[in-house]
Amino acid sequence: MTAPSTFGLSSEARNLHWLLTNLVEEVPGIQSVAVVSSDGLLLLSSDPGRNDAARQVQEAKPAGPRGSAADLATIVSGIGSLTIGAAKLMDSGSVKHTMVAMEEGSLFVMSISDGSLLGVHGSADCDMSVVAYHMALFVGRAGHVLTPELRSELRQSLESTTAGSTR
Repeated sequence: MTAPSTFGLSSEARNLHWLLTNLVEEVPGIQSVAVVSSDGLLLLSSDPGRNDAARQVQEAKPAGPRGSAADLATIVSGIGSLTIGAAKLMDSGSVKHTMVAMEEGSLFVMSISDGSLLGVHGSADCDMSVVAYHMALFVGRAGHVLTPELRSELRQSLESTTAGSTR
């Protein structure tokens, strides 16, 4: 996780951290995960180093968005915005999920109830249906608790962790 400790967080924030950790550790092939607010700000992210398979892939060659979880958040936000615009243009209702299959990996973006997005970067050999299923479980469990207050708490937690690591 981006935040090494959930000490001092509300039970809802700790539960979201737990759900995200579970998603990364339980689903083979997930390399990194980001939860992004409707305005494109990173709320919660995974640490790709926590997943053994992701760590092995990273040692073999560079994988995933370069840099940080903020890079994945930027990509997820951009793809989310693009697909929402496309759905409006096509008068096709709201976007539920988007998948981008690449030679060396996959990117999944799924809407959460409040306009926030769940983004997952998977390895090339991940089972896309399993990843999508577990993402839907995460969204179902997390969507109703992702209130404006909780989003603010998660943002503040990330900012304090980032500020503490740069000192």
